[in-house]
Amino acid sequence: MVINQKFSTIFYLLGSLLISLGIVLFIPIILVLLYQEGLLLYKSFLIPALISLAIGILLTWTTEQKQKLTLTTSMVVCGLGWFLFSIIGSIPFQIGLGKSFIDAFFEAVSGFTTTGITVFQGLEQMPKSVIFWRSLIQWLGGLGILTFFLVITFRSEGGAWQLFTAESHKISTSRPVPNVFRTVKILWGIYIGFTLLEIILLTIFQVSVYDALIHSLTTLSTGGFSNYDSSIGHFQQIGHPFYKVIEYIIIFFMLLGGINFLVHFKVLTGNIKELVNNLELRYFWGLILGVTLLIFVGVVVKNGGLDLVNLESDFRTILFQVVSIITTTGYGTESIMASFFPAIAKQLFLMLMLIGGCVGSTAGGIKVIRIAILNKLFTREIKKIYLPKRAVLPVKLDKRIIEDEEVLKIAALFFGWLVLILIGGMITALFSDLSALQAFSGMFSAVGNIGPFYFSVEKMASLSPVIKLTYIIGMLAGRLEILPVFILFTKQAWK
Repeated sequence: MVINQKFSTIFYLLGSLLISLGIVLFIPIILVLLYQEGLLLYKSFLIPALISLAIGILLTWTTEQKQKLTLTTSMVVCGLGWFLFSIIGSIPFQIGLGKSFIDAFFEAVSGFTTTGITVFQGLEQMPKSVIFWRSLIQWLGGLGILTFFLVITFRSEGGAWQLFTAESHKISTSRPVPNVFRTVKILWGIYIGFTLLEIILLTIFQVSVYDALIHSLTTLSTGGFSNYDSSIGHFQQIGHPFYKVIEYIIIFFMLLGGINFLVHFKVLTGNIKELVNNLELRYFWGLILGVTLLIFVGVVVKNGGLDLVNLESDFRTILFQVVSIITTTGYGTESIMASFFPAIAKQLFLMLMLIGGCVGSTAGGIKVIRIAILNKLFTREIKKIYLPKRAVLPVKLDKRIIEDEEVLKIAALFFGWLVLILIGGMITALFSDLSALQAFSGMFSAVGNIGPFYFSVEKMASLSPVIKLTYIIGMLAGRLEILPVFILFTKQAWK
C-alpha cells in the first residue's frame, strides 16, 4: 500500500538520522574523560547515545526507503527529525545537570534551532562537557541536521534535494553546483573552515582553547550560547587585555554567519563584487548601517551631547548589538534592557528580530531577501495606481523576475510569522505577569531564533510550562520556517 510505503520511507530516514545522532553523542565523552568529570557525566552522554543508536538501528533494519521522496514526505521527516533530535539531545541536561524534562527539552530545542534563549543559570559552574554539548548542538543546527546527515551518510541519490529544501529556506535560490551532495559538501566545507579560523584568531588573542571552541561553535551558527552568564561581556568584566579585539572578531564572524553561504562561495572563488552587487546584501548592509547610526544618535541625544572620551566604546557596543540581533546570534556585551540603549533602540531591535539575516545563512528571522521582495511588491502596487493598466510591472530581484506564485508564498509565510508571534505573545501575557512589550519580545525571540528578550533569564526560567511549550513550538517553527512543523498536524500529509 502507498501508506505503508510512505511510513516505511519516513521511519527508515528517521532511523538513519538517529544513528548519526547516536554517533555524535560520543564526542562530548572525550571532554568527560579529559576533564575527569566522573561517572554521572559519562552516563549522561552514553545513555542517550545508546538509545539513539538502538532506535535508529531498529528502524533501519525493519523498514526501507520504498519510494522516492516528495516534498511533503521530506517535511514530515524534517519536522519529526528535529523533535526527536531535541528530545534525545535533552537527556544529557536531565542526567548531567538534574534539569526537569521541560527545561532540558527547551534548552535542547533552543540549541538545535540556534535560538539561544536559555533557562540555565550559573553557566560557569556547569561541567565543561555539558556546556560543550550545548554549543555543539547549536553548531550542528546552524546549517541543519538534515544537511549534516546528507554529508556524513554520503546520500546523493534522488530525493536528497527534497530533504535539503524541506529544512532550508523556502525560497527559490541557486546552488554552487548542480549536484545536491556536492552543494552540501561545499557549504559544510566553508562552515568548518570559518569555524576553525575563528578558533585560531581567538586563541591568538589569548582566549583559552576551550573558550575559543565554545564561542566559535556558537558564532558561525548564529546561536549565541556562551559558557558565561554575562556572554561576551565577560571578557571586558574580567579585564581581558584584548577584549575589544575579541568583540570585533566576533562581530566579523557573526556577519559571516548571517550572510548567504552561496555568497561566501562566490567571494572565495574570486567574485568579490558579489558583496555589493547582491541586492539582499545591499539591504543587509543598509539595515546595519542605518540602525547603528539611528541608535548612536539616540544615545547622543539621551546623553545630552557627543561623548568623545567614550566614542569608540559606544560605537562598538552599538555595532556589536545591532550585528548580534540582525544575524540572530544573540550575543551581548550590554543587555538590550540596559539604560545605555534609548527607547528607539529597543524598538529597532524588535524590528531586526523580525527581519533576521540573509537567506542561505545560519541566521533566523523572516530573512532580508523577503523584506526586499515585499518592499518591491509594495512599490509596484503604488505604481499600478498611476500607470496604465496594460503596464507590465514584474517584481525583480537581481535582474531575475520573481514569479507571482513565489511572492504569494512569501506573503503567506510573513502572515504566518506574525500570527505565531501574536498568539505566542498573548499566551505569554495570559500565563505570566510580564508587560505587553515583554510578552511579545519573548515570542519575537523564539520565532526569530534570536535569543535576547526584554526580561531576565531568571524570569524566563520561572515561566509556566505552557509558555515554555509555546516557545518550543515557536522556535521550531521559526527555524524550519513554519511549514514542516505545521505539516505534522495536517491530516492530508499522512494519507
